Amino acid sequence: MMPNINPRMMRQAMKRMGIQQREIDASEVIIRCSDKDIIVTNPQVSKVNMMGQETFQISGNIQEREKQVSAEISKDDIKMVAEQAEVSEKEAEEALKEAEGDIAAAILKLKG
Repeated sequence: MMPNINPRMMRQAMKRMGIQQREIDASEVIIRCSDKDIIVTNPQVSKVNMMGQETFQISGNIQEREKQVSAEISKDDIKMVAEQAEVSEKEAEEALKEAEGDIAAAILKLKG
């Protein structure tokens, strides 16, 4: 909040402007990005609705975790990609890892 402003007056002013704010009881917030996860522990979460547009305000202890490819790539998948793309099994395995186990994407990458 802003200093020297009565919280009650602030709520009334927000109401006149069509702004509604509600606290959300959350224990953890996870934001998933393509390359990492952002984890907010002990969060304070507010949901703000301003003229139909909903936004969330989040504060707390922030940690970042790099994503790791967790999918196991089977030997059958490696063989199939190697045969279809006409490459070695080592190249097929690397392409599958880059494509996060997506067989079609790995074949297309190797052929293109």
